[in-house]
Amino acid sequence: MKDTFKHKGMRQQLVDVLATKGIKDKAVLNAIGKIPRHLFMDSGFIDHAYVDKAFPIAADQTISQPYTVAFQSELLQIQPGHKVLEIGTGSGYQCAVLIELGAKVYSIERQQELFKKTSKFLPKIGYRAKKLIFGDGYKGLEEEAPFDSIIVTAGAPFVPKPLLSQIKVGGRLVIPVGDDVQTMTLFIRKGAKAFEKHELGEFRFVPLLQDKN
Repeated sequence: MKDTFKHKGMRQQLVDVLATKGIKDKAVLNAIGKIPRHLFMDSGFIDHAYVDKAFPIAADQTISQPYTVAFQSELLQIQPGHKVLEIGTGSGYQCAVLIELGAKVYSIERQQELFKKTSKFLPKIGYRAKKLIFGDGYKGLEEEAPFDSIIVTAGAPFVPKPLLSQIKVGGRLVIPVGDDVQTMTLFIRKGAKAFEKHELGEFRFVPLLQDKN
């Protein structure tokens, strides 16, 4: 699979769409404009790679809608060198965006099939996470905490306490909370036990799976 001028042109159109939908962070838009999203998808969906929609991937999961990826990434306010934990590696597309933004990414995936596929695929196209882990995202990654930010890329019925405890003071947790429809929720840690909470609209995600290891 190649990345052609045609693909690059389609990506630029996607960036323009995201900007009209309210994404302002230039670094996030540049990352979306750079990453060959079509390579993350099964070949049957290549024509849809630069449409602002989610699409199915392996293991009954989806590659998130570009707008959702951009929206969550913008909320994280990533600076180069930030240590970021991603819950739900999935196709690896969101992970690539975080790496493109200069983050040191630790990513957890609990579907073995996806974990194996993405672990091989990301380095092949030049995206190297600090660590890709097969495990339970509800527990976070205590041994690498604290993180500048944590992003959850699946719908969580509740906010897992370990994730709140693993962000630095001043750090951010972005998590879609709810069962059928999720509310995008941002927590900013203000102190040992103090968090500022913002609810930022409704989204639909595949569910965050638990206890399958």
